[in-house]
Amino acid sequence: MIAMTAYGSLRRAMGGGGARRDIPRWASGVLGEIAHNRTGVVGVRHPLGFVCLPVERTGEAGVCVHVWGDNLARASPTTSTMHAHSWDLVSYVLYGRVRNKIIDVTDAPDNAAYRVFEVRSSGDIDELRETPRLVRSEIRATELKTPGEMYSLPAGVFHTTVVHGDAATVALGNSRRGMMDLSLGEINRKTHRIRRQLCDRDETAHVARVATEWLARICIIDQEH
Repeated sequence: MIAMTAYGSLRRAMGGGGARRDIPRWASGVLGEIAHNRTGVVGVRHPLGFVCLPVERTGEAGVCVHVWGDNLARASPTTSTMHAHSWDLVSYVLYGRVRNKIIDVTDAPDNAAYRVFEVRSSGDIDELRETPRLVRSEIRATELKTPGEMYSLPAGVFHTTVVHGDAATVALGNSRRGMMDLSLGEINRKTHRIRRQLCDRDETAHVARVATEWLARICIIDQEH
């Protein structure tokens, strides 16, 4: 019998009626293990403003916990925060408020505001390659998600995520062949490389503890209600 992956079990939970119970329970267990340095998970300071805890990667699918916090170290983007994934995203909000802005991008070679960059990753190096595509952007829709709510984004859709204060999500990704990770940057920006900022064991554990403490508070509030 083949054991179900975390991706498979979480994806099934998100489609069922027990998501508000099962997903925080799973997250609390995993984050507790990370907080006590019982896993090989290494946190990454993501340039989009959160710390990524990559929990699982199996073939085309992956599971991460994304943690935002005003007191957590963060990396800064070298392009804008507007980007499109090469993978389909399904995300569950554990705590906090997550505002997602869906962006329409149109070609505008004569009146452009941004250049499209392809993001190619190898190990802990991300290369942002300039492309000849010049574009403008416009916000199509804005959605605010709160604890217990989910949102999904198909590969190729440009968006930006805005979080003020503390928040965390469980993010499920499923890669789509032939798609590229894309980012919008300054028109005159050239191809460049950045090294991912990895957390050490202590910082990784600290991030997991912060998230675990927030989940414990949410659990107490839910029980009181």
